[in-house]
Amino acid sequence: MTLAYDGSSVDGSVYLDVVDLARRAPGWLDDLVSAWSTYGLLLFALLMIAAWWQARSRATSAAAVALTAPLITMIAFGVNDLVKLAVRENRPCQSLRAITLEACPASGDWSFPSNHSALAAAAAVALLFASRRLGIVALVAAVLMAASRVWVGVHYPHDVLAGLAVGTLVALPLAWAVRTQLAPVAEQLASTRLRPLLATS
Repeated sequence: MTLAYDGSSVDGSVYLDVVDLARRAPGWLDDLVSAWSTYGLLLFALLMIAAWWQARSRATSAAAVALTAPLITMIAFGVNDLVKLAVRENRPCQSLRAITLEACPASGDWSFPSNHSALAAAAAVALLFASRRLGIVALVAAVLMAASRVWVGVHYPHDVLAGLAVGTLVALPLAWAVRTQLAPVAEQLASTRLRPLLATS
């Protein structure tokens, strides 16, 4: 039997307050939050495509960041998953037997840190380096994604905060390195057949 960490002593009472609020909220709001929690990550993919499309007309370095944003995001996901496997925290809906909007994940589907939050934060940081405007939109969306995971009952608040931190801390140096260190490489690639990926003309 796998030993698991019980994180309910950290902020379990806050979690229960949020879950109770979700149960008493209007149905349309719960449906909206649940849909965002489930499908909201698709928005970040669309923002990455938009950032790349816009960056091609500005600078090859920005286009390079936009092109590598999915890779940066997946690296952050990998790091977050390693932390998740190391900590092995039970889901709050398991530890506290809470009635939640979303079905409680099976035992062994660890809670800390939140993968959704890490993915959203990493995507937002990478997007900031490609397009400040789209990056700000992504940052707001990342916070909303993190909050939704608590609202639907699958994460403690500390899970989503840790996920946001992991995604940010992994993506920040990677996105900075791509923009500063790979800029000369991007300029060279812009003179090859790969130019359509990096520039409009």
